[in-house]
Amino acid sequence: GTNNLFNLAYEILAWKVHKALVRAKLEPYLGFLHSNQMAKLSLVCDFQELYRYLIDDFLIQYSQQINKKDFKMKTESVSHGKKGKREYLTDPKTKTLLDELNRLFEKKVEVKRIRNGEHQTLETLINEEALLFAKYLRGESKTWIPRLGVI
Repeated sequence: GTNNLFNLAYEILAWKVHKALVRAKLEPYLGFLHSNQMAKLSLVCDFQELYRYLIDDFLIQYSQQINKKDFKMKTESVSHGKKGKREYLTDPKTKTLLDELNRLFEKKVEVKRIRNGEHQTLETLINEEALLFAKYLRGESKTWIPRLGVI
């Protein structure tokens, strides 16, 4: 059950990172740390590692608000002809989790924006870092040191 919380939250993070990388005109399938495989978003996997700790911290706190009745059991196919059971959050709790995750991405981080020096949201930081990384890869910047957010 709890593992599914992490899977869902990491997918939301991956989507935000993917969007930021595409905006920065980077190829999301060409990574550095994760292997380049057909149909694997390797650069997305690489880049989301920068923010995974924030998701982990968030979910550790969020999981304190849930209990066994917030999960439902589903039977589904796990392989050819075999079925298995899996725990999922109930629909209302899934909506609550998604709302809380959206609030997380809208929280201000301590890292200030390069353009105006003001505090920015986590989502804006992800977008800005993707742009800075793209500039480094294109040779428009000599270095790139990721700025990590604290919420």
